[in-house]
Amino acid sequence: MQIGPNPSLHLTYCSNLFPANGWPEVFSNLQRYAPALKARLSPHAPFGLGLRLSSRESEALLSGQEMDRFKAFLDENGLYLFTLNGFPFGAFHRQRIKAGVFAPDWRTDMRVHYTLRLIEILRRLLPEGIDGGISTSPLTYKRWMIANDPSTWESIVQNLARIASALVSVRRETGKRIHLDLEPEPDGLLENSGDILDFYQRYLLPIGAPLLARQTWTSVQQAERNLLKHIRICYDASHMAVAYEEPAAAVDRLSRAEIRIGKVQISAAMEVAVPPDRDRLIEIGRQLDPFRESIYLHQVVERESNGTLRRYADLSDLYPIPWSREQRTWRIHFHLPLFVSEFGYCRSTREETEVLLRRVREKGLTQHLEIETYGWEFLPPELRRDRLDAMTEEYRWVLGRLKMIGKENRSDRTPDAA
Repeated sequence: MQIGPNPSLHLTYCSNLFPANGWPEVFSNLQRYAPALKARLSPHAPFGLGLRLSSRESEALLSGQEMDRFKAFLDENGLYLFTLNGFPFGAFHRQRIKAGVFAPDWRTDMRVHYTLRLIEILRRLLPEGIDGGISTSPLTYKRWMIANDPSTWESIVQNLARIASALVSVRRETGKRIHLDLEPEPDGLLENSGDILDFYQRYLLPIGAPLLARQTWTSVQQAERNLLKHIRICYDASHMAVAYEEPAAAVDRLSRAEIRIGKVQISAAMEVAVPPDRDRLIEIGRQLDPFRESIYLHQVVERESNGTLRRYADLSDLYPIPWSREQRTWRIHFHLPLFVSEFGYCRSTREETEVLLRRVREKGLTQHLEIETYGWEFLPPELRRDRLDAMTEEYRWVLGRLKMIGKENRSDRTPDAA
């Protein structure tokens, strides 16, 4: 849904919350929920969709008459597509994923061809006058990377230049502007704003610009501008919270380097304050134990009282939980519903999400906002909702915050009465 003209924002919910594998299941869920959500939230105006497609699902959508059927469904129901989630290559539900969510990575042709299919889908479905975006993985899993291996960095940049070249061609041929949005994640090769700056300044621009210049018959300077235009960042609020990134400072740092944010994923991570109390630690361990599920990767970053960070690849690696005399904080990569502020010993990082929304609204950092909460089946019973009611409640939380920020901004611009 579109929010305001100055600047306009497009808000959606990522369809990866649905436990679907295969295009027929994905389409069935959209048919069931998208018109119902529109009726509740935007009955008289077009309603935007954020679509998550696996590689196999992207092939299915591009085959036969499926694109025509999907386009007809969108048109008949007042829906439009403006963003795709191209991070998980394969299935995202009902089977063990863990670190496999990063594979195949940006060193491979498989990742390139998958992304090119997503570009084709968005090229054909993106409405005129709206930018399109495709979020993708943070290049690779950091634990798979040989540090400072020049050939690996070059292969990653070469593949991103191929995508940028395709996006330049789409813009020249159709006038449609689409960007690829790299999504930092804990333990990804891009994990925080420092990693992003280092990648752009040491690798993407100096290596990628000459490559893109040759592919698009432009100057190196123009190619560099095209890379910054078409290779952007997907800022996932929960991911960056787990990395202990202060959102206003992080987005300002990127902005100063002319690195654009293509999409903000509105999400909240789990935070636990861990006191030096053995009995309390046992209780915390019991509360967290159900989240040690077998499908998704739940990275943990511990911050000690002196600011030192300790990383655990998955929540299960935290067990048996070590006792410490020091006060600690754990931030856990689990997307909590936005309407949850705390439960038991856990709290949400949604206050930082609000700070990010404020910065987006004030600075016009992006046009794309996507709510991304998944893993509902692993929540404790008291936090679960009917799926449609839960999505509606999260939309209304976001819309309420944006409305409040808008009122505050207008108030700040009003001169004091004489």
